[in-house]
Amino acid sequence: MKLYISADIEGVCGIVDWNETFTNNPEWENFRIQMSKEVASVCTAAYESGFDEIIIKDAHEDGRNIIYDMLPKLSGIKLIRGWTEDPLCMMSCLDSSFDAVAFVGYHSGAFSDKNPLSHTMYLKFDYIKINGEFVSEFIINAFTSAYFDVPVVFLSGDKALCESAKNLNKNISTVSVLEGNGGASISMHPEIALDLIKNNAKNILSSNFENCKIALPDKFEIEIRFREHKDAHKASFYPNMLKKDTKTVIFNTDNYFEFLRMMMFI
Repeated sequence: MKLYISADIEGVCGIVDWNETFTNNPEWENFRIQMSKEVASVCTAAYESGFDEIIIKDAHEDGRNIIYDMLPKLSGIKLIRGWTEDPLCMMSCLDSSFDAVAFVGYHSGAFSDKNPLSHTMYLKFDYIKINGEFVSEFIINAFTSAYFDVPVVFLSGDKALCESAKNLNKNISTVSVLEGNGGASISMHPEIALDLIKNNAKNILSSNFENCKIALPDKFEIEIRFREHKDAHKASFYPNMLKKDTKTVIFNTDNYFEFLRMMMFI
């Protein structure tokens, strides 16, 4: 059985400040370690649940955060570092051959005040909406999973994001390791977070998780608002992109991959 893990850092236990997310910043080291441990917990849970192949996408910043030798020493584990520069982005190399997808260290979207580090894909976006609803990176990537008909079984991250995941599918197993409050984060002990992640991941991966599949909409109206008007101006030249106002563009498609392709180029 094959598991795909997409891992980010702004939703790992204890994180609160942007300096803790930037590669080579001294404050980043502790949180790349926590990110590595949280991913390792899911790997161990998957292995104990009968998965023999695990592909991990290091999906934060330059894709060089996870410490490989902190992962379980299993021949079936492979880590994708860096960026392949294709439309799948944080889900690079995912396809329909996978049995399940898990998300680790994910965070609320740019529209949210429930994580001090809330954002969606790029800091230049004020928000992204799909069919009138604000979306997070989790939703965008969960829809990518749905595009390949792969169940989304597990999510760890901030409390608000974990609660919102139930709106996509109530059967997704979630572990909220921190809660945002203004510019602060309130977190449990990091070792307790690791135990909860492993136990909850193992419970769902050991079950019949076919009921964790997400329904993909038939059509997509994408609304993207930029922080700077010049970025909206540039994006408006992408094929079939419409400019709504000085900072907002609209893109319509009935093929989700075309949304992913558009995102890669703008």
